[in-house]
Amino acid sequence: MQDLKALIAKYVDEPVWAVVGASNDMAKYGNRIYLKLKEAGYTVFPVNRREQLIEGDTAYTSLTDLPEPPAVINMVVPPPEAPAVVEQARAAGAQAIWFQPGAESPVAAQWAQDHGLDVIEACILVQLALRPRQEQSESEPPASHSRPAPSPDPTSSTC
Repeated sequence: MQDLKALIAKYVDEPVWAVVGASNDMAKYGNRIYLKLKEAGYTVFPVNRREQLIEGDTAYTSLTDLPEPPAVINMVVPPPEAPAVVEQARAAGAQAIWFQPGAESPVAAQWAQDHGLDVIEACILVQLALRPRQEQSESEPPASHSRPAPSPDPTSSTC
């Protein structure tokens, strides 16, 4: 298995992601992550079994329902739900599972690795904050959400 920093570098710039556990609740990380990925220019699909729309975008009930395979599945679900999501991720053609802090599941991570998926356990919000900023155009409004402060070791940060 590749080391965590190498995996982060490999996948942080993949353009197509899905956020499992995306939410309309602005207090939840599923909402913050979904919006930050969109704001950063990613193609990102919200996955939520109970919602039809997330932030006005079509929400999908399963990873296998997505219109295109995401390279990265960002997990913002309770650990007991992770094994089923990881199996869906493989069926959907994903390359990597990105577990947010608190969503980690050793059983799901091992299954993913055993079935050829890369596994990352880190906060994507921190990784996005550490990316070099692109020049904002003058017509573009400033970001409405503040960026989290980066930690000294971005691979061990929590959101």
